[in-house]
Amino acid sequence: MRIIPLSEGAFTIDSSKKFIAFDPAKDDLQKRPVGSLLVEIQPFLIITDKDILLLDTGLGFSKDGQMQIHQILQSHGIGASEVTKVLLSHLHKDHAGGIKMTAADGRESLAFPEATYYLQAKELEYGLSGENPSYHAAQFEILKNHPKVVLLDGDGILDDYITYQVTGAHSKYHQVFWFKEAGQTIFFGADDAPQLGQMRNRFVAKYDYDGRKCMELRKQWWAEGEAGKWTFLFYHDVKSPTYTF
Repeated sequence: MRIIPLSEGAFTIDSSKKFIAFDPAKDDLQKRPVGSLLVEIQPFLIITDKDILLLDTGLGFSKDGQMQIHQILQSHGIGASEVTKVLLSHLHKDHAGGIKMTAADGRESLAFPEATYYLQAKELEYGLSGENPSYHAAQFEILKNHPKVVLLDGDGILDDYITYQVTGAHSKYHQVFWFKEAGQTIFFGADDAPQLGQMRNRFVAKYDYDGRKCMELRKQWWAEGEAGKWTFLFYHDVKSPTYTF
């Protein structure tokens, strides 16, 4: 399997939940509001024998009239219409911003028109409820009753090589994925396991729905990954997008 990190850049985020661009070569983290976190925004593309998979969709920003994630794909020689599956861990705004695109006349369509989108049914329902400010329903309302969307119910397996599991750790209905092909295992923990440093240190994060569960899952996955020689994908790691034992 071929892995392509799709970095949208580094950002800081504070209690306002706004993502502000950060250039590590020029900007000073100490000049950002107290408590600001420095994170990468980094969806992933995995090319397998069966699929071109997109894991989460980034912030959805555009430049010169084109979605940034489309530009990044094109730089790797891949068009948006070549993506066959979009797998969504959860619908927080930094993971769901690139789900759709809007034409000049205001018409909305899926940003990856030939792909089937997969997410948990309860995650979509919860995101649309308006209960949590980390969700921006306008980003993903298009998924409701769309023919290219498959709503999952709990844990399962897709096409005999993609395993998904609902953890309810970082967010209420967060899910993680394993991809297994030709003796290789890739793990995408999204915001349950967002950075390499978090896998090696035990701590409970206040921003997680169940921080203790996140901590214990990271410990479990790291041990299993070492034993099984997994490759980990880190959505928010500024320096290490992947790690392979």
